[in-house]
Amino acid sequence: MKQVMAVVGGCAMLIMAACSDAGGGDAQPVELGPDTAGADLIMNIDLSQGDSEGETFYSQPPPLPDMRRPGAFVRAEALPDELSLSAAGRADRILYVSTDGLDGRSLRLVSGAMFLPLGERPADGWPLIAWAHGTVGIADACAPSRNPRSARDTAYLNHWLSQGYAVVASDYQGLGTPGGHPYLASRPAAYSNLDAIRAVQSMDYGLSGKVVLVGQSQGGGGAFATAGLAASYAPEIDIRGTVATGTPYFTNDTAPANRDPNAVSGVFAYSLYIMYLAEQVDPQFRIADYITEAARPVIETTRTRCLMDAWRQIEAEGLSEARAFVKPPTPDLVKHFPLMAYETLRLKGPLFMGTGGRDADVPPEGQERLFRDACAAGTVIERRLYADLDHSGTVNGSLADSTPFVQKAFAGEVITGNCPSA
Repeated sequence: MKQVMAVVGGCAMLIMAACSDAGGGDAQPVELGPDTAGADLIMNIDLSQGDSEGETFYSQPPPLPDMRRPGAFVRAEALPDELSLSAAGRADRILYVSTDGLDGRSLRLVSGAMFLPLGERPADGWPLIAWAHGTVGIADACAPSRNPRSARDTAYLNHWLSQGYAVVASDYQGLGTPGGHPYLASRPAAYSNLDAIRAVQSMDYGLSGKVVLVGQSQGGGGAFATAGLAASYAPEIDIRGTVATGTPYFTNDTAPANRDPNAVSGVFAYSLYIMYLAEQVDPQFRIADYITEAARPVIETTRTRCLMDAWRQIEAEGLSEARAFVKPPTPDLVKHFPLMAYETLRLKGPLFMGTGGRDADVPPEGQERLFRDACAAGTVIERRLYADLDHSGTVNGSLADSTPFVQKAFAGEVITGNCPSA
């Protein structure tokens, strides 16, 4: 039996001393069918997974039958000023259709945002950056298109807009729209990102056909997965490269991290979000069967509110793994970890990887392992280690290196990377 490890800070707390066959048949995602013509559009509200009611922009079905296909643009509205970005000349909230990344066949509504730069559009259109956001929570209320961006993300996205790039930013499947958010599952994130690109490229936003994927943390994994699945799911998209910082990596042959079950840290919220993923895909798995009375308030917060609320509550209440669980959930969770693995390590286009040496959320060792494994798989990677930066600081701290990388990628210049020699 192989041990399964999530090489990401909070997630590894759930995996200590757990053994399981990572190749279990019921854990593998359903293979994508030849097309989704005639597929059902799933619109079920699931309050147990953080869904909210009454937001018609996010939950009203497409008005036309031909909109029921992956990448169909459903509707848009101007974002309120407080949700826009200062470097944006236009900012829209968007809704589009994507393939459900869990079952690979049905259709889902997915929301997001579209930002155009200030100034005059280039003759060949705005190059497009597809931004994949980090962890915000699983509740609909946490969807980025419903909230002001953090100061960090605001500075980061304004930077790319100021460079003359348009930005499309998916909320991901189930964040904002009906259905649960399959946290850290790689295929739902990839499909959400690829169909966001399709949707905005089909509309009159004045875009060029060139795309660079950019993501951080959960979104770093999402961007990586998107570049990996693009060739099979959306081969028509001209992806020129990918930028990922703080990128998680799930392997099936690495010994679990040795973590103190009595440690108290807000990163424990990540582990709880994974339990909500297990509830979505496994009718036998119920969070309530594992948690103590002391953990119930935090569980409610992770379901209905956003990451920093849960983070602060975990630390304020001193909630550790030992205090949170009546029995370890890991033996029942590991069979679902393949959902969070990358289906391929060979990406479409080169990859820029930024790693913070002081990253406590996604430990550098796991990112180093991903770098080496993806290099061995044939991906061209330019990796930079920022020894004094943490998980969050690496986002803007890497811009001095990622900006010229993106310029070269859009221009089609050769990027050789710094993969180790064989």
